[in-house]
Formats: sequence, C-alpha cells, structure tokens
Amino acid sequence: MDDLRYLQGLISEGEHQQQDFKYRVEDARKLARSVSAFANTSGGRLLIGVRDDGCLCGVRSEEEIYVMHQAAYRYCRPEASIKFDTYHVARRGGMSTGNCTIVVATVPKSDHRPVCAIDDDGRQRAYIRIADENIVASPVHLCIWREEQSAKSTTFTYGEAEKRLLAVLADGAWRTLNQLVRQSRLPRPKVIALTARLIRYGLIDWQLDSHQFVFRIT
Repeated sequence: MDDLRYLQGLISEGEHQQQDFKYRVEDARKLARSVSAFANTSGGRLLIGVRDDGCLCGVRSEEEIYVMHQAAYRYCRPEASIKFDTYHVARRGGMSTGNCTIVVATVPKSDHRPVCAIDDDGRQRAYIRIADENIVASPVHLCIWREEQSAKSTTFTYGEAEKRLLAVLADGAWRTLNQLVRQSRLPRPKVIALTARLIRYGLIDWQLDSHQFVFRIT
C-alpha cells in the first residue's frame, strides 16, 4: 500500500477517540494536551498537516516538526512515549498542488498514568480523550491512577462511609461529584477516594455530561 492510500484510509475514519487531525502546530503546550489525552486513555495518533475537512496540506517546515518533539519531551510530565512517521505525498484538497509532508505521531497508552501537560500558566494538568475531544481529567481519574501505581493492594470494605455514598446513589440517578459530596455529607477527598474505588470494583458507572463527569450505581 503506498503512502497516499495509507493516509487516505486513516483520514476516511475521521476524528475519533484514537485519532485527531492537526492542520498547524504552532504551540507545543497545546499539542501536549492531545499527547496527554491519548496517553491517559487508550492511545492514538495525530495526523499533522491534515485539516479538519481531511485535506492534505502538509507541515510547513522543520520548525513545526521540532515543536512536535517539544510537546512530548518538554511539555509532558512524565515524558510521553511518541513515535513520529513522516510521509511525502501529493497534496490533496484546497487550491495548491504539489507534494507535501504529513507527520503521523503515534502515542501509546501509558503504563505510568497520569501523563500531564504543562499548560500556559505552568500548571500540570492531565487530560483524557472522549470521542474526538480532549477533556481535563477529573479528581476521580487521578485517584484511580494513583491506586493503579501504588504497590499496595486495594481492598474494599463496606463501612459507614460506603453505605452513605451508595445510599445517595440508590435511586439510579446520575449525580455530579459536587452532588455526591453535598448529599452524602462526607468530606470531598473521602468521596473522591470512595468513588474511585467503587468504580474499580464495578459498583459505579460514570460518563461525561455537558463537560462534567456524572456517576450512578451500576
């Protein structure tokens, strides 16, 4: 399969949880958010030099490729694993013709989550990928990842706090983290830790709703 046919096959999939198009790469920090999201979710690839409509426009210069490397190695903590493949193909779409360079940056799922991106304000934030969006990870995500990285085994005990939290969720309705804290009357850190543990044990479901995470009993 030649390079153009391979790229067209990827582009035909559109943007989804494991694929994103980037027309221009000018800000390494912004690109680092996509790297973080893929690394923290199920991996994925960035097609760089491809417009949102699938047109092959190409990267503009070696400087743009340098910015890609910065995204992974300077603006991600810990450094993200990322593989760059370069393809030289005939330009497709738009008014211009000739050859162009497309870069496919492949990011595997990290074994050391969270992978954080350093934002413009210098803060480290972890992102996850949902559908075709990069979303800031919730405190519950962070708690789950900390437990995954811990050498200690996680056990589930059905105590008073667990009873109170599950009682709030007993009606099966979706609730935000703030609602769980308010209605259970438990400290926020306790609710985060319990919710993370109940998710790991398959007792609570969660989903994204209007850019915030909501939870309900399974």
